[in-house]
Amino acid sequence: MTLYINTASQDEIIIAISEGTKKIAQKKFKAGRAQAEKLLPAIDRLLKSKKIKLIQLKKILVADYGGSFTSLRIGVVTANALGYALKIPVEPEAGIKIAKKFSSYSIVEPIYSAEPNIGKKKTPVH
Repeated sequence: MTLYINTASQDEIIIAISEGTKKIAQKKFKAGRAQAEKLLPAIDRLLKSKKIKLIQLKKILVADYGGSFTSLRIGVVTANALGYALKIPVEPEAGIKIAKKFSSYSIVEPIYSAEPNIGKKKTPVH
């Protein structure tokens, strides 16, 4: 089974579970700027609703390109942490940047569409 995570939009989260080409479950919901707080509980609820245990997951597919810097990072970091803990591969959705592979897991590096705007002074508009 594959877990899909997409937090590229700063306003919503999309998660899904599939087996092969068959989609078992999908959830799309507004998250505002609380994606970090809402993502893991939502994954837990989705898995429990279909009586699927984390150990049944064989791969994680994660949106790895575009969107908000912070939002994208939340999904990728969560996917990588789950992949590491479960010792399963994490693959990039865009497939542009190959995941780093280790002996029992892999990680994805996000591809940001812009530089982060963290702590930069904004020029006032007159």
